[in-house]
Amino acid sequence: MNEPNEQISIVMAGHVDHGKSTVIGRLLADIGALPKGKLEQVQAMCRRNARPFEYAFLLDALKDEQAQGITIDAARCFFRTEKRHYTLIDAPGHIEFLKNMITGASRAEAALLTIDAKEGVRENSKRHGYMLSMLGLRQLAVLVNKMDLVDYSQEVFDRIRAEYTAFLGRLGIVSVSFIPVSGMQGVNIAARSSATPWYTGPTLLEQIDGFQRREFPHALPFRLPVQDIYKFTEQGDERRIVTGTIETGTIAVGDAVVFQPSGKTSRVASIEYFNGPVKQTAAAGEAPGFTLDTQIYIKPGEWMVRQGEPPLQVGTRFRVNLFWMGRAPMIRDQVYKLKLGALRSPVKLVQVLAVLDATELGTVVDKQQVDRHDVAEVILETPKPVAFDEVSAIEQTGRLVIVDNNEIAGAGIILAGVAARESTLQEHIRAREIAWKSSAISTVERSAAYGHGAKFVVFTSADAAVGEAFARALERNLFALKFKAYYLGMENVTRGLDADLRPDGDLRDTPIRRLGELARILTDSGQIFITSVSDVDDYDLKTLELLNSPHEILTINIGENRFSEFGPSLNLDATADIAQGVGRVCELLRQKHVILEYQI
Repeated sequence: MNEPNEQISIVMAGHVDHGKSTVIGRLLADIGALPKGKLEQVQAMCRRNARPFEYAFLLDALKDEQAQGITIDAARCFFRTEKRHYTLIDAPGHIEFLKNMITGASRAEAALLTIDAKEGVRENSKRHGYMLSMLGLRQLAVLVNKMDLVDYSQEVFDRIRAEYTAFLGRLGIVSVSFIPVSGMQGVNIAARSSATPWYTGPTLLEQIDGFQRREFPHALPFRLPVQDIYKFTEQGDERRIVTGTIETGTIAVGDAVVFQPSGKTSRVASIEYFNGPVKQTAAAGEAPGFTLDTQIYIKPGEWMVRQGEPPLQVGTRFRVNLFWMGRAPMIRDQVYKLKLGALRSPVKLVQVLAVLDATELGTVVDKQQVDRHDVAEVILETPKPVAFDEVSAIEQTGRLVIVDNNEIAGAGIILAGVAARESTLQEHIRAREIAWKSSAISTVERSAAYGHGAKFVVFTSADAAVGEAFARALERNLFALKFKAYYLGMENVTRGLDADLRPDGDLRDTPIRRLGELARILTDSGQIFITSVSDVDDYDLKTLELLNSPHEILTINIGENRFSEFGPSLNLDATADIAQGVGRVCELLRQKHVILEYQI
């Protein structure tokens, strides 16, 4: 047999005990794909333990799985036919392991779904069908298994086919075929059987070879999630290489690109591969590096798109179809972690629009949390704008994952962006100001007593040490003038916070939020509050400005201006003398009537 080169991945899904693993084991045995002696080894194990032999044991790798009789993890097996190589993923059917089923299905290009001929369509038969539709799998063959238990009845087969076809139709899935099989007896697995003379369709093996490979979406708009930016410095190498795996579309040297959500633009200078030749073009499925003709500041998690093509949407709220697998229910205002492309962001549930009964596709109303194994239509919100595609526009970039307590708890698809009249941040600030208890000492009295007004001064720099040096020098200068000035480093703000989100699951306790709340208090007390931040963007500065309101913020940018929307109050050169730079800041404070002229 000539060695095939083509490869395809297929997931095997279905309700627990409907015989998925048995069918796979029988297929491997019948086509001679088992390692030498494996069949005999499993048969001997069954004799030693006085257990009847099952073909499922050929696939179930762990002893505790064999003891329970269910497949727990998404086990993979590899085989080949005359046409091509296959990776067959056996996904769990038990309701407790739907998360593992989704993990397996996300890597597949086609699906097989088993239904027990005697039991018929069950709860997880429908749940798995719904999950396959959410993951975008459109090549599906339904195996009506255990036909030997119903005497190979065509009537039973036709009834199951009609019922499940109607269900799939409501999901927008058109199954490739329905095949009557018996995993235990080998009927219609690798060869056609006389037990079903009324059936004229393909065998399981013929159907597998008939699946089409997923084509890379070259014709769609270009989408690359930025995974990292590498900077080289040895031997005068000044390259900054943007890396990631292209999800859709194509790109070429010289193409103008936009990074979202920041909106920064540049042009592709080169396309490079590790230990590979330099190329002029790259396409979906490839993982190249890109150099740009201008040095712009971008972060991992942004999307690189080609100028002139439809952009992603940008916003903080989006409507999602979500399947929840977390042990604890998803509740409103609790903060979770969002994974979208290469982005990792806090996210919270704002509203439950509807909860869907995945088995019957009916709607449950008036439910304000998403329980385990629920499918819900919800509105999610991130603390700062993120870029996303609607799944109807670009399937590959419209999927997301929700993490709770370091475990995958939810998987979903983005239906649409949602415009909000007021973000939760604005709602918080409005409520805070309504409840704010003002001091009996007025702002005018404090200014007269202190000899200066209040201000929140924020130094920004790509080099954290440079920004801190300027900020500390300003504090020392103002202190020498007997002013009430205080510098606070971000290290003090972030201490005790989770590296990803927060200690207590509250978006209000992210570093920027905490810093902004402190600024509101210290400026209200009449002080000049000074800080320095490095890894921030336009939205971070806008957040600080909002949180510090009704007081103003003064931003001093040092070095390259990395902000496209938020204009700094003053730009200083990174190589500027610190004393001269502080003098310019003090002059700005005089212009802003923070430092009063009669005090100087």
